[in-house]
Amino acid sequence: MTTKILMVCLGNICRSPLAEGILQAKLPQELFHVDSAGTGDWHVGQKPDPRSIAIARKYHIDLSKQKARQFHLNDFENFDHIYVMNQSNFANVIAMAPDQAAIDKVQLILNEHPKSKLSEVPDPYFGGDEGFEHVFQLLDETCELLAKKLLSQ
Repeated sequence: MTTKILMVCLGNICRSPLAEGILQAKLPQELFHVDSAGTGDWHVGQKPDPRSIAIARKYHIDLSKQKARQFHLNDFENFDHIYVMNQSNFANVIAMAPDQAAIDKVQLILNEHPKSKLSEVPDPYFGGDEGFEHVFQLLDETCELLAKKLLSQ
């Protein structure tokens, strides 16, 4: 049985595509399916931000085939775990949840990184390249811990 994981941010072009690509690279594809979505619809059908693609490529991860999509109600049924990047994304996703079982699938991704001094993954969209590097490193550390946890279950 395949475990399905969804990464969620605001527009699905910066943070969640990185989280998708990073976690996907750390897990066997025959056992895990990783996807991403945004709570907003501004970028539906678009590739990730060129800066996300570039920083991922720097670390040998290819995001170029990803396309942004919006989070949908059926994602609660289709995914076992839903990881959101910040409190705003959390509130938006929880507001759509049909029941407690759906709510229980949703958590902040940095909850998986107990040593992180941050509780939210910062949005690098309006910053420079260094913001994307910071987000990549933060998500890489977190996804490493998450992958180990998922593989041990």
